[in-house]
Amino acid sequence: MNDQVFARIRVLKWFTTALLLTLIARLFFIQVVNNEDYQSQAANNRIREVATPAVRGLIVDQAGRALVANRTSLVITIDRSQLLDLPQDGIEVLNRLSNLLKTSVSDIQNRITPCGAEGSAPAPICWNGTGLQPIPIARDVDVQIALNIMENATVFPSVNAEVVAERLYPAPFGTNAAHLLGYLGPISAEEIEELAGNNLYRSNSIVGRAGLEKQYDAQLRGIDGSKKLAVDRAGNVVGEIGVTPSESGNYLVTHIDAKLQAVVEKELDNAINRGRAAGFKSDAGAAIVMDNSNGAILAMASYPNYDPNIWLDGLTNKEYKSLISEASAVPLLYRPLQGLYAPASTFKVVTAAAAVQTGSNLKALYECTPEATISGRVFRNYESRAYGPISIAKALQVSCNTVFYRLGNKMWELSGKGAMTTGRDPIDQMARSFGYSRLTGIDLPSEYAGRIGGRAWKRENWERNKDIWCKRAKTGYPETAKQDPAWAETLRLYAVENCAEGFVFRAGDAVNISIGQGDTVVTPLQVAVAYSAIANGGKVLEPHIAKAILDPSGKVIKQITPKVVSKLSASKQTLNYLRSALAETTVSGTAAWVFPGFPLDQIPIAAKTGTGQVSNKDSTSWLATFAPANNPRYTVVMMVSQGGTGSGTSGPSVRKIYEAIFGVTGNTVSPANSVFVGGAPSAALPKVDTNGSPILLEGATTGVQK
Repeated sequence: MNDQVFARIRVLKWFTTALLLTLIARLFFIQVVNNEDYQSQAANNRIREVATPAVRGLIVDQAGRALVANRTSLVITIDRSQLLDLPQDGIEVLNRLSNLLKTSVSDIQNRITPCGAEGSAPAPICWNGTGLQPIPIARDVDVQIALNIMENATVFPSVNAEVVAERLYPAPFGTNAAHLLGYLGPISAEEIEELAGNNLYRSNSIVGRAGLEKQYDAQLRGIDGSKKLAVDRAGNVVGEIGVTPSESGNYLVTHIDAKLQAVVEKELDNAINRGRAAGFKSDAGAAIVMDNSNGAILAMASYPNYDPNIWLDGLTNKEYKSLISEASAVPLLYRPLQGLYAPASTFKVVTAAAAVQTGSNLKALYECTPEATISGRVFRNYESRAYGPISIAKALQVSCNTVFYRLGNKMWELSGKGAMTTGRDPIDQMARSFGYSRLTGIDLPSEYAGRIGGRAWKRENWERNKDIWCKRAKTGYPETAKQDPAWAETLRLYAVENCAEGFVFRAGDAVNISIGQGDTVVTPLQVAVAYSAIANGGKVLEPHIAKAILDPSGKVIKQITPKVVSKLSASKQTLNYLRSALAETTVSGTAAWVFPGFPLDQIPIAAKTGTGQVSNKDSTSWLATFAPANNPRYTVVMMVSQGGTGSGTSGPSVRKIYEAIFGVTGNTVSPANSVFVGGAPSAALPKVDTNGSPILLEGATTGVQK
């Protein structure tokens, strides 16, 4: 028994000795071997780094006018983590703050609640940034309010007031351009993870959320600086250790001309009002001016628009719902590159080119009758009266549907009729050559590609939906049958047909696509790119807004060069024919009544009208043009959703845009009266003065009311 006790004591002694040796070794390792590392960590515990945001670069038009500038603002912020540590999540503080700011507690709570959290408001009302940074809840507050908060820190714990840089929209000549310019918002936690290792971004960074602000964020944002502050154990600042200065962002020079942009926005509004005065709903629209020589977008407008300053002040739930409301025609949607519409008769240039490529004779005559019977169905001539035997050129000028119905049907027969259920038909192939059904590549985010409703798309659509159609063919639509049995049975029969052969591309489909109807939808920007390609001899250009990037001293960092995406598959002869044909539309065709008195002898304008038929809605108004027709420099496209006819609603506004471009007064042309400085888009870049402010091109005015 004594031996067992002695053995246990001996084991305990060795264990204790080993433990002491381990502790001594660890102490030696910490105090001697890693002494410098731990001293550094201890020092870091007494240092706080505060980011000093860089001044964001300006966005200017081609003449040097500021489209987006900077200003300072007095901002009230809340540290959410500190607020939630207070009793009842700081409700007393929020009550006092809401009274001071004359807002509601719920509005403040919406702004500081992280997006995705339970009960959060939709983005961008909720807080989409990291929880590590103060959250702004009010901007441009009165100085006395800010002082009240700062002098009563115990009454307003977790609340602070600070001066920050804000974006400013000078709106030269009254321009809006809200969609084009975009807006800023706090970086999200997800983005911080994605950008790990990128020194441009921090947890409290503000980043571009749309438009040019998003597309060129890395160039505009600059490099944030920092201050290293010494703090005591209580977290109080006791000194400044060092400062790393920030580096201002670069300037973005655009091809946009503010004076032209203002004209285009005004004329789009006028077209909307013109359509409404004629009895149409005219709920939305787009207008684009493109330079055919290089793909530069000189102006681009969307209707409805909104005040770009709305993002600076912080959105309420009501304001955000208005931006995405169908009843308000979704003002947040950028129609030029996100609106999808049937191209209607503007698409007939594609059909004409495809017809020539498959053997149709440009010198032959084609019957323009009131109606055409194809595969037992009657298709009527919607836009044009009967002209008898006419050329394809005349059919384009007077927009005779029946000529194109027969051309479309002929190509359908040549490509295998309904037996050919895969592959692309001639119109589909030619449309892709023009740039349809693919992104244009414009330097703006969130562009839509549209689709060509041809043979290939019909097969793809059937593959996506056949299971649903086949199920509905069996079960029917009992939910609809309760209110409308007849309509439910129609839907069931439709499902039966689509289940069995929804992939078949029929003669009716070919007829519809031939005049830009049916399942084909495009963006207004795609139409502009297509007509620009006809105008410039077959080059499909990548449209772009940016012209150059300058550093804050004015040094050119990068100039944006034109990019040819592809070439039209139509022959040079066909393109010459199309240009000549379209030039007569404003003389003796569907747009002739719009241009009386306009100096067409000096500035001939090529045009194609379009009136898109939409189920249960008013027609879509289209007018696609380029000028001068004999040496096309500009393409101008206007579209008004539910606007009626192309010439009636869009025509007068397109004329006004050309008058502004060429300096037309009556029948007199004077480049001195053009919206462009010097009568044409400038090849020169604006310069920057010693204070970092853009210098306007000689002869340009700011266009900003003082």
